[in-house]
Amino acid sequence: MTRPQTVLAFDFGLKRIGIACGDTLTRHAAPRAAAAVHRGTPDWQAIAREVRALAPGVLVVGAPYNADGSEGTLLAAARRFAAELERRFALPVQLIDERYSSLEASESLKQRRASGERRRRIRAADIDSAAAAVILGRWFAGEGQGT
Repeated sequence: MTRPQTVLAFDFGLKRIGIACGDTLTRHAAPRAAAAVHRGTPDWQAIAREVRALAPGVLVVGAPYNADGSEGTLLAAARRFAAELERRFALPVQLIDERYSSLEASESLKQRRASGERRRRIRAADIDSAAAAVILGRWFAGEGQGT
């Protein structure tokens, strides 16, 4: 039997990078604080803090494809980000198709707010990290791997 491991997922963006974590035992994905991007450079210190704090065994990065499955304009940048994660942290990195993850995350947050489960207003960073949780949920389900 394989030991459970922590997984850290990222929703790559040009302004923010959403972050979520989960583990292979519960397969539950939870949003974390998003990392800022300044002048095209991710806040590597914030990302490193998350990696140190959670000690993941694998990293997952959302791969932005277009609705028709063609490569999105941010895919090359997301691949560079994934390669840099692998270089900096010496951990395996997997890309997962992230189509509609931000939309799914936004709708879920809106429903939680409407039901009263969430009191705080929804910020863009909340959506980014919720999208990272959607991406991680897809990884746990075995969807869109190997992109």
